[in-house]
Amino acid sequence: MESTDDQIIEKIQRLPRGRVFFTDSFLDISNAKTVAKALERFVQSGKLQRAATGMYVRPIEDEIMGPILPSIEEIAEAIAKRDKARAVPTGSYALYKLGLTTQVPMNIVYYTDSSQRQVKVGKQIITFKKASARNVSAIGEISKLVIQALRTIGKGKVTEQEMRIIRERLKDEKPYHLQHDIKVAPEWIRQLMRPLKNKDTHD
Repeated sequence: MESTDDQIIEKIQRLPRGRVFFTDSFLDISNAKTVAKALERFVQSGKLQRAATGMYVRPIEDEIMGPILPSIEEIAEAIAKRDKARAVPTGSYALYKLGLTTQVPMNIVYYTDSSQRQVKVGKQIITFKKASARNVSAIGEISKLVIQALRTIGKGKVTEQEMRIIRERLKDEKPYHLQHDIKVAPEWIRQLMRPLKNKDTHD
């Protein structure tokens, strides 16, 4: 019989480098306490790195930059996937993702239909904020950011330059996703996004 450590490290090595995993990713091998201790030993021996509390990764190795840890977004997506939840970037992070600001936010907020929580990643904090189903129902990777960015800017405050950047970004959105997301957006945002549906998207 293989030891718990051997079984866990074998499973990790079958996963692609850079994949985030949790203690409960290995509950098919042993109980949470035993798994947590094994993962801690792997961190101490340098086989793994801690991405955040209770989250681990076997980093991608870059010849020049060395170990590359997962991005904030990859960590947030891993948490949402584990919780079988939806998560949508909001506020200043949505603005940053779209190129509407160059300032990297230290506190990143995601709307979620799961439980509310905070996760510290280095010096940054991810806050998962409980939101209504409508606020997490957008499906387009770009259009869901656009909805949240426009909400952050505010009704009647969107500049032509901001709309130009948004129009450019939405060219890369899948037409079906854009059409779906326009329908779930607040009315004033729908009015701004609707003219973009046919003019700027491509099949």
